[in-house]
Amino acid sequence: MRRRITIAAYGVLAISCSSKPAPAPAAPAAPLMTPVVSVKELMRFDIDPVADNVFDAVQYNATTKGVQDIYPKTDEDWEKVKTGAVSLAENIYLLKIKRPWAPKGDVNNSTGPNPPELSPDQIQAKYDKDPVLWDAKIEGLRNAAKEVMDVADRRDGKALFEASADIDMACENCHLEYWYPGDRAAVEEDKRQRARIDPSAKKAAKRK
Repeated sequence: MRRRITIAAYGVLAISCSSKPAPAPAAPAAPLMTPVVSVKELMRFDIDPVADNVFDAVQYNATTKGVQDIYPKTDEDWEKVKTGAVSLAENIYLLKIKRPWAPKGDVNNSTGPNPPELSPDQIQAKYDKDPVLWDAKIEGLRNAAKEVMDVADRRDGKALFEASADIDMACENCHLEYWYPGDRAAVEEDKRQRARIDPSAKKAAKRK
């Protein structure tokens, strides 16, 4: 009789355990993202070309014959601007993937007396000192690209002048930090000169 009770108890325990839900399967690990090119190459072959979709679409030409505003007019024109803005907003996050700063053997224009550019080692040192700043520069450019996306949806040619200037400023701010910080004074002077005739540059200078 005692053995029957023990067997029954084991049976109840087995039923109780089998009634518990099976553990949820573990979530698949995120795929490992590995870079194909360096930061310098990514900028040259990806980021810069898509940004040109925006920069080439809006211009302010002042000549002896007068002033001419160039901005998107057709649906195709605006589609090209939106394509550039979306690509820029998405692709800029590729800079968050750890990759070489320049191709192997390329030290930028960083040799000789008073070199105009930082070497990859110098850029890495700046990144190691404050990696949060690198992410902040990326977010700044992404936000500017999202601004252009909104402008393209609204087909607002005048707003595109200012939005494209925001992209230009976000790019320049990053370059002055990580690429050619020694040119800061010359760049600021160029901005002041352009602000005299270019409305978008003037607004950008005021917002700084």
